[in-house]
Amino acid sequence: MPDIEGLLTRLYSAPGRQDPYPVYADLHAQAAIAALAPRPERQRVAAVAVGYDLVAAVLRDPEWGKQPPPGWTDQEILRTLQSSMMFINPPDHGRMRHVFAGTFTPRRLGALAPVINRVTDELLDRMADAGPGEVDFVTEFAYPLPARVMAEFIGIPATELTWYRERVDRIDAFLDVAGKTPERLAAANAAGAELRAFYRELLVHRRRMPGEDLISGLVEAVDAGGVELTEEELISNLIVLFNASFVTTVYLLSNGLPVLLAEPEVAAALADDPELTAGAVDEILRLQTPVHLLARAAPRDTVLGGVSIPQGQNVLLLIAAANRDPAHFPDPDRFDPRRSGPPSLAFGLGLHYCLGAAVSRLEGRLALPRLLSRFPRLRILEQPVYSGSLFLRGIDRLSVSPGGRSIRE
Repeated sequence: MPDIEGLLTRLYSAPGRQDPYPVYADLHAQAAIAALAPRPERQRVAAVAVGYDLVAAVLRDPEWGKQPPPGWTDQEILRTLQSSMMFINPPDHGRMRHVFAGTFTPRRLGALAPVINRVTDELLDRMADAGPGEVDFVTEFAYPLPARVMAEFIGIPATELTWYRERVDRIDAFLDVAGKTPERLAAANAAGAELRAFYRELLVHRRRMPGEDLISGLVEAVDAGGVELTEEELISNLIVLFNASFVTTVYLLSNGLPVLLAEPEVAAALADDPELTAGAVDEILRLQTPVHLLARAAPRDTVLGGVSIPQGQNVLLLIAAANRDPAHFPDPDRFDPRRSGPPSLAFGLGLHYCLGAAVSRLEGRLALPRLLSRFPRLRILEQPVYSGSLFLRGIDRLSVSPGGRSIRE
């Protein structure tokens, strides 16, 4: 009998959250999907899936929906999440996504490229001014780059980003599988209320002084009745969109740097090889997936991979494990920027495929070659500090030297 319960206990432990990949390998050795015994803390989770084909099939199927947690209408943060396109099901999902999908056009992406290059160079200049000593790569580069780019795109004043990040961190802490404590819920509720007030004030300002940013365009469309979106839905989606659009890029950059520095020939070749750079970014996303898990509820009593799933029960989809499925990715723990095979599931699939995926990939493809060309002797000084979250897993602190000291043991 597979010891799925024991493996999940290992996964949710502090060591497991720091390095979940050995647990994922053991889950693959057991089965592509496994039933879970009923337990109070996961009363609506019937199975856990790690097989690429099964996870992809569920994500593609629009009938497998997202199920709101009990009592969600009583909590500020849950009301915000459940009234956004990331968490809502059809038909409201399509209505909301249609409004925002029109903003992520090739023309807008093209206009973002010079913004990404400008912000990248400004941050690299600041790192150079700090000298060859120790800097935190996340604080000085991986966080401010996507935050500033998305702030310009959406229309959030750059002066508010430090304040904004504190609220985002509270929400992310609550979203983790180990984050459903009364204290984290209260902190996330407060953060959600503060962000809603922030956006209401920003919308008033944009009505008086519109600009070229996303918020100005959406406010104009909402006020003209040109989109099927209420102002409260607009605010919910802006909160979730900004968070989702930059946190994954933070972890793409911070998780990716150690991977690239372990492959110096690849790192040195990125600047002159756009195809290699694109492959490296995609492989980082596969190997060090920022979002590790999702859940989908069965639309009816069904059998998935030989496991019975009652209607309304969830399957826990371990995205990061599926991205290391040895059936599709030979030697799955090895970094191979020229790897063939199916696309990674880092940004999901189907109805809820991440709208910001193209922006995140573009930031990685433009920023990483500039970083490594500017600092060819860049070195990691200490072991990375990971978030400790299984929902959004990534390096939160990465001590580096732009000038090139050796790693300290």
